[in-house]
Amino acid sequence: MSVICEATGADVSEVAKGIGLDSRIGPKFLQASVGFGGSCFQKDLLNLVYICECLNLPQVAVYWQQVLDMNVYQKSRFSNKIIESLFNTVTGKKITMFGFAFKKDTGDTRESPAIHVAKTLLDEGAKLNIYDPKVEPEQIKKDLTHPYVTDNPENVIKSIEIHDNPYRASHSTHAIVICTEWDEFVNLDYEEIYKHMIKPAFIFDGRKILNHETLATIGFQVHTIGKR
Repeated sequence: MSVICEATGADVSEVAKGIGLDSRIGPKFLQASVGFGGSCFQKDLLNLVYICECLNLPQVAVYWQQVLDMNVYQKSRFSNKIIESLFNTVTGKKITMFGFAFKKDTGDTRESPAIHVAKTLLDEGAKLNIYDPKVEPEQIKKDLTHPYVTDNPENVIKSIEIHDNPYRASHSTHAIVICTEWDEFVNLDYEEIYKHMIKPAFIFDGRKILNHETLATIGFQVHTIGKR
């Protein structure tokens, strides 16, 4: 940012002061996850890359582009961990996705990491049960049948089931994948959920919101972000 300020006549101290007024900067903003989504953050970063290129600052443009590249890498890494943990194949396996919005307390799915995760699993032949308390079923179908996601929308529709209840969504499935940090998911009865899942039962906590020790005691195989 200091390089951009020097090139444009801005004061980096003033930029830092303005950014520091955002209460989300700090512990609330530093939680590792499957990746960031939403329309604003990615758009703002792309604008920053464009500004740097216009100012003939290619090294700085590459730096900010790398933030976006790392976000894609994080989503791919998480998706691949699911496949590897399920014995290197998810073909024909039923997987539950808890959450489809890009963050909790919204029905917004724009650039949601859940879309990337779902695409990878569907491409590998998985069957998906999807539950989100706020995202409309038609929006989920629209996102997953978009030409950017698939060239076979009919097959996608056959491979997904959208549920209005998390317990039904997880019934007779091999794994649960947490994609959105909804508070509801923290308070579910995972002992009851475990009883009705195929064993070994897996949980992939992409938002680091669950009590992993308790889940392991119940019997789950637990995987998360940033922790072995």
